[in-house]
Amino acid sequence: MPNNQFKKSELYSFITGKASTAIARRMQKNFKKNGIDITIEQWSVLYHLWKEDGMSQQSLCEATFRDKPSITRLLDNLEKLQLVKRVPSKEDRRVNMIYLTSEAQHLQEQTIELANQTLNEALEGVTHGQIEIAKEVLQKVYENLK
Repeated sequence: MPNNQFKKSELYSFITGKASTAIARRMQKNFKKNGIDITIEQWSVLYHLWKEDGMSQQSLCEATFRDKPSITRLLDNLEKLQLVKRVPSKEDRRVNMIYLTSEAQHLQEQTIELANQTLNEALEGVTHGQIEIAKEVLQKVYENLK
């Protein structure tokens, strides 16, 4: 039996990320208020590079769930802001490895602190149990569709 207790329009809004959009908007606002002039999309690329500097463009596509043209555009803009640099791979010159600049490394602590602040605002009044259930449900939805 299908599990469709929601009205279809409500379910669609839930799955398409109403909460995710609200969090992204608030985080962008918090960045702007603190003089950080990068987009949330750019920040997500930097975030993955802070975890593993020197990723290939393809690895960034996979890590951020973006297509190649989107990553290329984001990296072009991050290069203009002097936050990343592309370096041809030593093994395969057709592959670009993406490295953080010192300017990007200076942004890490402040932006992660603002991201945590934003998530704390978003999760106010939400119990640990509710968070665990939400994570389980969303993981299951993802696994069903990947």
